Amino acid sequence: VQLVESGGDLVQPGGSLRLACTASMSDFHAYTVGWFRQAPGKQREVVSCISSRDGSTFYADSVKGRFTMSRDAANTAVSLQMSSLKPEDTGVYFCAADPSPYFFCGHSSEYKTWGQGTQVTVSS
Repeated sequence: VQLVESGGDLVQPGGSLRLACTASMSDFHAYTVGWFRQAPGKQREVVSCISSRDGSTFYADSVKGRFTMSRDAANTAVSLQMSSLKPEDTGVYFCAADPSPYFFCGHSSEYKTWGQGTQVTVSS
C-alpha cells in the first residue's frame, strides 16, 4: 500500500497549482482520503478530505472557495486543485488514506497510510 504525491512547486501569490496523489491499492475508491499540510514550526493541519462513507468533501475554512479536491475517473488518484494561492499556503502537502469510513476524514491520527509529501512554496 503506497501513496505518492506530486505537483509541488514554487509559485507566486495568486497563482495556481495542481497536486496529485497516486495510490497503489486497487480499491482506492473505497478509501477515505485526505490532504494535509505542515508549515515550518507548525502542526500538521487538514486541508481537504473525502469520506468514503458518503463521498462528502470537507474543506478547511482557510481554503474554501480556492481549493478543490477530487478523485480521478479511474479511481487510482486524487487531486487537489489550488488557486489564488497565498504565502500562508506554503508547506509540505501530504496525502493520506485509510480503508475505514467510520471517522471524520479531517482527523490525521486516524489514517494508516501516508505519502512522503510534496513541497508547495508561495512566494514572490
